[in-house]
Amino acid sequence: MKVICGLGNPGERYRLTRHNVGFRVIDLLADRWAVSGGRVREGAAVVDVHRPRGGVRLVKPMKYMNLSGGPLRAAMRQTDATLDDLLVVCDDADLPLGRIRLRRSGSAGGHNGLRDIISAFGSNEFARLRVGIGRDGEMIDHVLSTFRPDERELSALALSVAADAAERWLADGIDEAMNEFNGTDLGAPV
Repeated sequence: MKVICGLGNPGERYRLTRHNVGFRVIDLLADRWAVSGGRVREGAAVVDVHRPRGGVRLVKPMKYMNLSGGPLRAAMRQTDATLDDLLVVCDDADLPLGRIRLRRSGSAGGHNGLRDIISAFGSNEFARLRVGIGRDGEMIDHVLSTFRPDERELSALALSVAADAAERWLADGIDEAMNEFNGTDLGAPV
């Protein structure tokens, strides 16, 4: 089984914020695959999907971003998945809006959700898909803000491309996904 975990904060107040792009990619995948329901157990919303190449567990930790590790660990403990089978989707303020970046592993890079996952698993050896949200003003205010009207079209496109990248990871692995999607700049003029 493969696991795709999107990071975000629970609750309607945060639903459309920049910090919740991970949750939104998970929701987009569920919509594409016409799955709904699922359950909340041990702090994570989980839905299992049967795909042509095997099972996929979609996970959204239902605690605040900086407490994502425990719920993800619990969701993975219920499967045969290892860290090699995990893709974590999160926001990245160091990437401009319209950019995504996949990595095989790495540091938290200042992201508290990734930091907590690394701490919970005792390893940074898992794939991650970062979705650019840009940087503007005070960080906390920026990540908890919604996309401005002039950013909404580009942010929706970036979320769709991030979901495409997650599907490519599922089908062909991290190297192929990185080769196809890293370096793509959706905000650049054509």
